[in-house]
Amino acid sequence: MTYNFIRHYILEGKSNTLVHLKLPYDRNDLAPVKSKETIDYHYGTLYKGYVDRYNTGEGDADFNEAGAFLHNIYFGQLQKPNGANPPTSAALTFINKHHKSVDQFKEKITKTAMAIQGSGWVYLATDGKIKTIVNHEIKKDIVLLIDWWEHAWALDYQADKKKYLENIWKIINYDVINARLATIG
Repeated sequence: MTYNFIRHYILEGKSNTLVHLKLPYDRNDLAPVKSKETIDYHYGTLYKGYVDRYNTGEGDADFNEAGAFLHNIYFGQLQKPNGANPPTSAALTFINKHHKSVDQFKEKITKTAMAIQGSGWVYLATDGKIKTIVNHEIKKDIVLLIDWWEHAWALDYQADKKKYLENIWKIINYDVINARLATIG
């Protein structure tokens, strides 16, 4: 699976310029799982900030590039809430192969996420393992990514980050996850 952020998201005619990618949905479409206020802050301020700081050379370039990269993956895999929204096709097969069931997979994600002291990222990797990213890092093995930083959930869930995790499954776009899985060789 290739996630070469710089190569894929260059502004035409400008090398080494990151782009704040457009959301594939409206900012209020993820409610009630994620409010417009959360999207405005998370996508419109924080994610955009990583892109802007990278492009102006402000701060740590690797940190800002990785922050933009991870947010691109994260926001690109979300959709309007869709009921129970179970995994389909390749995602379902992959999850069942590596975790025996969707429920066991979600339990492992929850256990891993809740064990993080502070902030970070939790993801399903191409090898089927549940992994974490402590800060911001470009990882080339991400299948499904959950933002575990406070800005992803605190406005809507206050201190109840477990409820955020329970609700995030309603907005995962499994067509995107299936497409990512199709690139695994």
